[in-house]
Amino acid sequence: MARIVGAMTTSHVPSIGIAMDTGITHDPYWKPLFDGYAPAKDFVRDLAPDITIVIYNDHGLEVFLDRVPTFGIAAAERYESGDEGWGPRRIPPFQGDPAFSWHLIEHLVADEFDLSMFQEWQVDHGFSVPMSIAFGGRSGEIAAWPTRVVPVVVNTIQFPLPQPLRCFKLGQAIRRAVQAWPGDERVLILGTGGMSHQLQGERAGFMHPPFDRMFLDMIGPDPEALTRIPLGTYMKEAGHEGAELIMWLVARGAMGAHVREVYKHYHVSASLTAAGLGCYVEA
Repeated sequence: MARIVGAMTTSHVPSIGIAMDTGITHDPYWKPLFDGYAPAKDFVRDLAPDITIVIYNDHGLEVFLDRVPTFGIAAAERYESGDEGWGPRRIPPFQGDPAFSWHLIEHLVADEFDLSMFQEWQVDHGFSVPMSIAFGGRSGEIAAWPTRVVPVVVNTIQFPLPQPLRCFKLGQAIRRAVQAWPGDERVLILGTGGMSHQLQGERAGFMHPPFDRMFLDMIGPDPEALTRIPLGTYMKEAGHEGAELIMWLVARGAMGAHVREVYKHYHVSASLTAAGLGCYVEA
């Protein structure tokens, strides 16, 4: 039986990837953020996951507004970094695990989650930046990724969005599917997005540290309370794009009822986004 050995949740701000790729992580603006990532890298290295399930939202690279799945899973042999307008990131391709991906798909559909299935897929910053935070060096440098990956895509772009409770239940279903896998792989859950930020309208640039800190404090001991917060409240308190926090609830749902917080980090701001991170193991 495969088992989930831990979860990490983190913001996926595109400029974090640019800072890594251009070697400016020691600059005064970026240094406090990247100093806080070092313990998370140690956490992931010690877990040594064979497979990493990455929960993120595509930002228009593969999914545009003409067809938007609520949930999707990719099942490709490999995943390249796509061009979001400033060129693909110069990082190695990610190795997929089609057999494991299809196992998840089959079990989640049987568990009444209707998924889109992608057999060809490029990944954007929402995927590659958290992977660099977790597995890369301080500047994101890496010769080869030490883990196979499964991209899980959640719609946080086009209304209607999935409800927070539905996302938490998706995580619980992922947990059941992982436990049904006959191999002995160690699996890391990587939940991405947020924290508070808004990119457009009258509140462009909005951030709300009190809400973010409340979310960070509660996601470990009381995630069910966070699932009862209406989506409209998420967007009011954390900004329109702050609704990405529902993807952290997928990751938390994949863990057991009781977790131990190993580490957390919060920084304001990273390119007009409040950047948070949490590391968890089952208690």
